[in-house]
Amino acid sequence: MSELRGACIIGQSGGPTSVINASAQGAIQAALKADCITRVLGAAHGIKGVLDDKLYDMGQEDPAELELLQNTPSSALGSCRYKLADPDKDDTDYQRILEIFKKYDVRYFFYNGGNDSMDTCNKISKYMQKVGYECRIMGIPKTIDNDLNGTDHCPGFASAAKYIATSCAEVWQDAHVYDTGMVTVIEIMGRHAGWLAGSAALASLTGCGPDLLYLPEVDFDMDQFVKDVTDIYNKTGKCLVAVSEGIHYADGRFVSEAETSATDGFGHAQLGGLAVKLADIIKQKTGAKVRGIELSLLQRCGAHLASHVDVEEAKMAGRVAVESAVAGNTDKMVAFSCTREGGKYTCEPVLQPLDIVANFEKKVPREWINAAGNGVEQPFIDYALPLIQGEPDRPKENALPRFARLKKVLTTDM
Repeated sequence: MSELRGACIIGQSGGPTSVINASAQGAIQAALKADCITRVLGAAHGIKGVLDDKLYDMGQEDPAELELLQNTPSSALGSCRYKLADPDKDDTDYQRILEIFKKYDVRYFFYNGGNDSMDTCNKISKYMQKVGYECRIMGIPKTIDNDLNGTDHCPGFASAAKYIATSCAEVWQDAHVYDTGMVTVIEIMGRHAGWLAGSAALASLTGCGPDLLYLPEVDFDMDQFVKDVTDIYNKTGKCLVAVSEGIHYADGRFVSEAETSATDGFGHAQLGGLAVKLADIIKQKTGAKVRGIELSLLQRCGAHLASHVDVEEAKMAGRVAVESAVAGNTDKMVAFSCTREGGKYTCEPVLQPLDIVANFEKKVPREWINAAGNGVEQPFIDYALPLIQGEPDRPKENALPRFARLKKVLTTDM
C-alpha cells in the first residue's frame, strides 16, 4: 500500500484508567517518529475536541513530560461521553468531523476507549469510507471493566484488579481487628460484566480474601444472599462480601438502591449505593455491625498500585495502533492474544475489525463462577493473576508521585 502522508489526531474517551495515558504515550511517541505523519494533534475531551476544533499540538510538548504519561492516571487529554448519531439519520457531526479532518489534513485517527468509544471509532471509519475520504482509523482498547469483545483483556483492567484485590485484603485485615462480630460489604465497579468484582478473589492468595463474591453474570437472589452471609457470620463471627455494582434480579432490575432515571451520554443508568443498601439489609436481619464500602473512582485512578504488565501492554497498544496504521491498516482495533500455558504468560498484539468489537460485551464465563453463584473458580484466578504482576518505576517529588505536566498548546495558539 502506498504511503499516506498527513496529520493524525489522538483522542481519549469514556471513563479513565490508571494506564490510559500509557497508551497515549505509546501512540504519541510512535506518531512523532513516523515520517509520514506530518503533525500529531491531541483531541481535547475526545471527539468533542474534534467537533469543537479544540486540538493540542503534541509536538510542542517536552519529551520528558510525554515519558511521564505512562505513570500518570486519568485521561491527560481530557475525556467525554458523547454518542454520535446514526449517520444515516443525522450526519451533522460527521460532516463537521470531515471538515476538521480536511482543515488539518488529518489522515490518521486514533481513538482510545472502551465499548462506546469503539462504536464512535467504527462509525467515523465507516463514514469516511462512504464519502471517500482516505483516513486510516484505529481503535486503542481501554476499560477497567474488561468487557471489550475480541481481545483476551483490556489495558486498565489489570491495574484496577490489583487495586481491588489489595484493598480487599487490607479491609479484611482491618475487619478482623476486634473480637466482636462484623460484616463488611465492598461494592466494586462493573455494570454487566463481573471481571472487576471477580478480581477480589485474588486477595485470597494472601489469605485475606472475601468470603462471598457476587457477579452480574448470575441473577441475584436477596433471600439467598442473606442466608449466605448469615451462615458464614454465625460460624465465624465475620463475613467479607465483594459485590459488583451491576448485580440484578432475575427480571433484570438492578439491586442498586441508587439507580435513577439519570443516564450518561450513551444511555447507561447511573448506579451506586449498593453496598449501603445490602449492609442495611444484613444489619436488619442479623443485628451485626455492618459496614458498606464503595471503592468508587479509586479503583480506576489508583496508579500507585498499577501493574507493570498493564502499563507496558497499554503502551504497546498505542504504539502498535500507530505502526499498524502507517503500514496501511485501518478500521481495526489493537487486541491482545495471550497464552498462559505451563504458568508462562505471553501477550501478542493482533488486529480485530471494529465491527466485531463495537457494542459487544464480553462477560465472565459461567463456568468460571461457582455453582452457588457466590464465588469464582480457579480458572478465573489463573486468567487474572499474570496480568497484575510487577511494579512500575514511578518517579516522585517530595515523596509524592510526579505526574506529567502537559503544556496543551492549542492549534489556534500557534
